[in-house]
Amino acid sequence: MKPSDLKTHGPFRPEQVRSGDPYELSNGHPILCAPTGRDGTGPNGLGFSVLDSDPSVRRAGVDTGLTLGDDTLRAPDVAVGFEDSAGTWSTNAQLAVEYAGRGQDEGELRTKIQELLDAGTRWVWVVRLVVPARVEVHERGVAMRTVAQGQSLTAPGVLQNPVRVEALFDRAAAHEATLTNLLQRRGYRDLDAVLAQGIERGIEQGIEQGIEQGIQRGSAIGARDALLAVIAARGWALSDAQRTQVEQCRDMAQLLRWTARAATLTTPNEALEG
Repeated sequence: MKPSDLKTHGPFRPEQVRSGDPYELSNGHPILCAPTGRDGTGPNGLGFSVLDSDPSVRRAGVDTGLTLGDDTLRAPDVAVGFEDSAGTWSTNAQLAVEYAGRGQDEGELRTKIQELLDAGTRWVWVVRLVVPARVEVHERGVAMRTVAQGQSLTAPGVLQNPVRVEALFDRAAAHEATLTNLLQRRGYRDLDAVLAQGIERGIEQGIEQGIEQGIQRGSAIGARDALLAVIAARGWALSDAQRTQVEQCRDMAQLLRWTARAATLTTPNEALEG
């Protein structure tokens, strides 16, 4: 569909679209949402993980259907702070993220950004996946600005923590940011703070065995505390066997591997595997 076609009023309404249908609506016209290519399929999940885990975020979603008007239904790649409404679809979103890779329909993207902003979305972040990767920040009434890798994005009142640009598409950076967010949800500043607390506990408990053994013991305790903090932040309930597996592990490297997996995988069975 050509951008000029969207200027006329189309016949469709959000209530006619069902969950799972591959369409958005713009001014009553259906917009086909094709399968995501390899450029975007991984980064979408990484960005959601980082934003959803932020300590201030209570609601985030992937491809969340947002009713932006009587004839407009949009589904940003990631939506943060959207509102509930009657029926299938939510409304508005404080922050929307769109991933743009090779072959992006720029005209359709501009229309989608404007519709989101007109409906009250405060920020639309467009993550450009082509080299050089970067993020374009769109706000209503403000000139678009570009934020490069190595710099951070902020969304005051929506996100507690700044988001480094690369955390929205780079696996290692996203995992690090997600882990920090989950630990902060449990009251820790970051992983170093958990490990330091564990070392202190280990020294106190192992002082009679010698300082060196106490520090080694404390490192394992700190790593175990970090793992349990992330598990609690995910809302997971461990089986008796899994809890025993964690509590009896003395290998700090293994505990840290489990912690990184717990921050990004979907079930405790996956996280504690291997």
